[in-house]
Amino acid sequence: MKTVTKKDRDIIREIARKHLELSHSKENEKVLEKWKCIEQGKTGEPTVRFPVSNFTNETITPRLRCEGEEARNLEFQLLFSTAGRDLFDDDTPVTDEFPVQQNIWVTPFNIASKLTRAQGENAKGYHIDPVIHDLAEDFDKIKEGFFFPNIEATNQAVEFASDIFGDILQVKRVMRSLEGSITNALVHLMGMETLYLSMYDYPHLLHRLMDSACQVYERYYDYLENEGLLLPAAGISPVAQESYAFNNELPADKATKTTDCWGFLESQETTAVSPETFAEFVFPYQNRLAKRFGLLSYGCCERVDAIWEHISKWKNLRKLSVSPFNDAMLVGEYLRGSNIVYYSKPRAEHVTLPGPLNEEAVIGSFKEIARAASGCMLEIAQREVGTIFGDYERGRRYVELAKQTISKYWQP
Repeated sequence: MKTVTKKDRDIIREIARKHLELSHSKENEKVLEKWKCIEQGKTGEPTVRFPVSNFTNETITPRLRCEGEEARNLEFQLLFSTAGRDLFDDDTPVTDEFPVQQNIWVTPFNIASKLTRAQGENAKGYHIDPVIHDLAEDFDKIKEGFFFPNIEATNQAVEFASDIFGDILQVKRVMRSLEGSITNALVHLMGMETLYLSMYDYPHLLHRLMDSACQVYERYYDYLENEGLLLPAAGISPVAQESYAFNNELPADKATKTTDCWGFLESQETTAVSPETFAEFVFPYQNRLAKRFGLLSYGCCERVDAIWEHISKWKNLRKLSVSPFNDAMLVGEYLRGSNIVYYSKPRAEHVTLPGPLNEEAVIGSFKEIARAASGCMLEIAQREVGTIFGDYERGRRYVELAKQTISKYWQP
C-alpha cells in the first residue's frame, strides 16, 4: 500500500487546489472555447501549446517539494498537467479532472532492441545497435509480439490519487489512443539501412514481419473489446503525439468497440522511400488497423504530403501531423475546409538555440504556418524542445509571439 507523509500530502493537496482554481479561471474558459471548436469540427481560433515533455528537468523536477518517492511521482504528474499554462500561458486545456492512464502495453515484436545513449548532462540522442543484421539470416530471432495489461496497477494509481485529493479533483481513468506503429519497432531492431535494403533483398520476409505485427495489434484490439477494457475517447483523454481527444463523433460515456476510440498510426521511418514503396510495404497493414479505429490521428515527423494519395483514403482521419519536413502550403490545400485538424509541429531551434531569442525568426516561422493553415482547423504544439536554458520567460515570450502572429495572419 502506498503511503505519504502528512507534509507531502499537504503539498500535493495544495497543488491540486491550484489545479482546480486554474480550471475554473476565466483564462481557462477562453482556452477551452478554442478546444470546443475542434471538438465540434469547426474552424475556430487555433490552439498554441508548448509541451514540456522533453525538458522536464528544467520545468518540473526543480519545482518538486515532496520528499517521498511515491508522493513526488504524483506531484510530478500534477505539475506536468498544467506546466504549459502555469509557466508559459499556452493553450493547454485544464479541467477539474485528474487523468490516470490505463496501464496496458503492447509491443509488435518480442525481442529487445539495443541502444547506446548519448552521454552528458540532459543528453537526448541515442544510437541503434542492430540485433538484426541480415533479415534472412536473423529472421528466426524475431519473435511474435505480445500485450500486457496491468489493471491492478491502474486501480492502485486511481485509489492512491483519490485518497489524497479525490475531494478536490475528480480522478478519472483514461486510455491512450490505440496504437499500431510497426516500422519504428523494426528500425530499432535492424537500423534504417537494413530495413530499406530488406525491401529490395527480402520483400517476402518483410511482408511476413509486417503481417505478424499487424496481427498482434488486431488481437490486442480484440482483447480490449472482449475484456471490456476500452474507455471513452473524448475531452482531455490523451491522443498520441501529445494531443487530446476532443471530438463530438465518438461516445463520451462508454466505449465497447475499438471503433468507439481514437487510434494513432505513423511510419516516419519510411519517409525516404517512394510513395509507391510505402504503398507496397506499409499502407496495406496500416489500412487494416485504421479500419479498427473510430477516429485516426496520423503521423510523426514523416512527410505526409508525399503519401497523401494513400492516407487520404481513410474517412476517419481527423488529425494530421505536419512536421517541418512537409510542404506546409500543400498540406494546407489538402486539409482546407475539411474536418481534419492541421496538427502543426514547428521547428524547435528558434527557441532552443543558444543566445537571445530571435524574435524576427520566430515571427517569420509562425507567419508561414498561419498562411499555410488558413482555412484549416489548426492545432500547434511546439514539440521536440530539449531546453530553454532554464529561462521560463524565454518560453513564455516564444508562446506570446506565436499567439500574436497566428492571430494576425491566420484566416478562418
